[in-house]
Amino acid sequence: MKYAKNILETIGNTPLVKINELAKEIPALVLAKYETFNPGNSVKDRMALKMIEDAEADGRLKPGGTIIEGTSGNTGMGLALAAIIKGYKCIFVMADKQSKEKIDILKAVGAEVVVCPTDVEPEDPRSYYSVSKRLGEETPNSWYVNQYDNPSNAKAHYESTGPEIWKQTEGKITHFVVGVGTGGTISGVGKYLKEQNPNVKVWGIDTYGSVFKKYHETGEFDEKEIYPYVTEGIGEDILPKNVDFSIIDGFTKVTDKDAAVYTQLLAKKEGMFLGNSAGAAMKGLLQLKDHFTKDDVVVVLFHDHGSRYVGKMFNDEWMKKMGYIE
Repeated sequence: MKYAKNILETIGNTPLVKINELAKEIPALVLAKYETFNPGNSVKDRMALKMIEDAEADGRLKPGGTIIEGTSGNTGMGLALAAIIKGYKCIFVMADKQSKEKIDILKAVGAEVVVCPTDVEPEDPRSYYSVSKRLGEETPNSWYVNQYDNPSNAKAHYESTGPEIWKQTEGKITHFVVGVGTGGTISGVGKYLKEQNPNVKVWGIDTYGSVFKKYHETGEFDEKEIYPYVTEGIGEDILPKNVDFSIIDGFTKVTDKDAAVYTQLLAKKEGMFLGNSAGAAMKGLLQLKDHFTKDDVVVVLFHDHGSRYVGKMFNDEWMKKMGYIE
């Protein structure tokens, strides 16, 4: 009989799916690496499990311990699923811009959730970076994950996501496109693909209000670039150690409005019920279309599931209130 011994064994080996209607303007074959097929409905399941296993192996995470992390929701879900199977407690710190669904989903899998204000500096003691770090220091027998700087994050994608994409495209991939937040996915997958073929181009999708694009192009960390934005899961006001800028060929920035509109369009035109960062990635692909030829194979990674955004991008009242649709 063929079955998984527990839910964690179902992580990975997600399908590649052709994008048809929305990719009509793009001359290349466009394939989506469809990460919502992971049990926690996002790409973050991969690195959550890897970070836990590596922390267990070197003694940072001890039996019966508490896992503490600042998350926009998806890493928390992956960590929570692994914690249930392995017997750990979880405390997750989130910014108040994240959807209510994400907070409710984490509570549903037994995690404690602490919500912090979005509109404060990263160094501010109220920020979700600061609060998660403080809880890590104060809580007995705890482990602060720090997905931004934890090398196991990028390593998970180097060991699983990258090889899967290479195998599924039979080595024909020419471009990899993905939204950048912690940097683990783009850096891990990009490193693996470029080792197989140095000509593979790696593009990051960024958002307005984030520092990545300008920093990549000029080497300048420009604080004037930083302001609050609506798009979830991509962009940063810090430079995580997991973003390996040397692997990235370029960035394109997508507006909050375009990301939201294309999140809806993926569902309505492709039957792909996905999260907000997928909308940003789809619009970013269209912005990059002049970089692709008819012989190219472009793989775009879609991070998470539409169920996390029912009260926002999939709610027309919210979309009207934001001025994104008439």
